[in-house]
Amino acid sequence: MTDMNESDLVPGERRELTMSYHDGRTRRVLVVDHEVPYPDGKLIVSRTDTTGVITHANQAFVDMSGYERDELIGENHCILRHPDMPAAAFKDLWDTVGRGDKWQGYVKNLRKDGAHYWVFATAIPNVRDGRVVGYTSVRRKPSRSKVNECIALYARMRAEELK
Repeated sequence: MTDMNESDLVPGERRELTMSYHDGRTRRVLVVDHEVPYPDGKLIVSRTDTTGVITHANQAFVDMSGYERDELIGENHCILRHPDMPAAAFKDLWDTVGRGDKWQGYVKNLRKDGAHYWVFATAIPNVRDGRVVGYTSVRRKPSRSKVNECIALYARMRAEELK
């Protein structure tokens, strides 16, 4: 996973942070306070292997992420992790799908250009011959009221994590 580039950013004041991931890797991320609205009538679909490495990305995913398909395939899904998202949300996701159950939640994703977008995500394990071989995630447009609730909740959660 490579650091973000200033040349890819949308105009606006940016924050520069270093993200640390569950596998010990770190990455420089550049965040611009700009929300890209989720398009009406679209579903974002991706598949990953059991470690979260992207194996499939539909065109809506490519479009919303700002990455090219070949930049997404083979990359860990956490490439989209926005620093405002609390770690507890992803722990819950992995604990839930690890039990073989469906997970749903609201996620703020980071685009390649530093902007963000909100989704209502559903992640389900892909089971073949009785074992989990990967995960499918389908994202749809979230309600604005739920996004506003999550903004406040996630800010409190992140503040607790940073204490």
